[in-house]
Amino acid sequence: MHAPRAVVLATLLLICCPSRMGTGKERQKSLVMLWWNVENLFDTHDDPKTDDDEFTPQGRLQWTAKKLLLKQVRIGTLLRAVKSDSRIRSYPDVIAFAEVENQAVFAGTLATAGLGGYLTVCHESPDPRGIDIGLAWNPRTVAFTGSKPYRVRLEARGTREVIVAGFSFRRHPFSVVLNHWPSRSFDADWTEPNRIAAAKVARHIVDSLRTHNPKSSIIVMGDFNDPPASRSVRDVLGSTFDRNLVRTHGNRLLYNCWNDLRSGGSYAYRGKWERIDQILVSEDLLGGHDLMLAPGSFGPFFFPHMLDPSGKKLYPTYEKGHYRGGYSDHLPLLLKLGIAD
Repeated sequence: MHAPRAVVLATLLLICCPSRMGTGKERQKSLVMLWWNVENLFDTHDDPKTDDDEFTPQGRLQWTAKKLLLKQVRIGTLLRAVKSDSRIRSYPDVIAFAEVENQAVFAGTLATAGLGGYLTVCHESPDPRGIDIGLAWNPRTVAFTGSKPYRVRLEARGTREVIVAGFSFRRHPFSVVLNHWPSRSFDADWTEPNRIAAAKVARHIVDSLRTHNPKSSIIVMGDFNDPPASRSVRDVLGSTFDRNLVRTHGNRLLYNCWNDLRSGGSYAYRGKWERIDQILVSEDLLGGHDLMLAPGSFGPFFFPHMLDPSGKKLYPTYEKGHYRGGYSDHLPLLLKLGIAD
């Protein structure tokens, strides 16, 4: 499952080391990151290597160019809403989407949203449906230092890979570990070993980053398909709501940012909000260093049209196989990191 340590560290040296490119003349003091499972961002073409037939004009879901364009417009509306928000006032510097079919549709979506200047990477995984993680960044504000996918090996079928990517913001390096773990389809207990397998890969990446630099600034984000209290997230990945435990056991534990919110979630199931999308940070980001997590800097982002009138149900693109033309069946998560000069 894991690459030899020498190979891992050689790769992570590229990802961790700060770029000498700098970030130009812009002197913003906060770094904004967005994670979002955008729900089936497919192009309209049949890929013979994946099970994407239903997302074609002739397929079961009758996925047409018009429907794709509307979805891209919805995503652009969300990104502009982030920029207009008084707490943010900018587009995210780093954007990660789950359920992206390929780099072309991902880059095209950002271009439609007015972010054609962003750079993108999308590693193709063995997921049977061909849905992967798309990563984008603003090259004017952050410098990209490399990325690498790590295979999650399951007995039954392929799944999404865990991606590690390196950046620097105003010469402060940080790493991002991106996840879209196997789903809870059919039965949560029966599929739990699959998510534990993914958690072990993510934990291996975090440990390798910390082996290279014990003070690494690491952000782990994704759709884990498990809540914070699950074995996969809490025990295997090493997540806690206790800041003090992270400060004293930072070699093992990551801080789960959901602790900063008393209620809410990113995914609505049977009228109840769940926290299966999560962002975790390493001890280095809890304060006292260059990049830091400030109070009120994390949470799901939405506006009224993304929810039904009850506020407990999302406005998805599809619901039970029927087209609704909404935004997504998940809410995006925003993270804002401050910088001390």
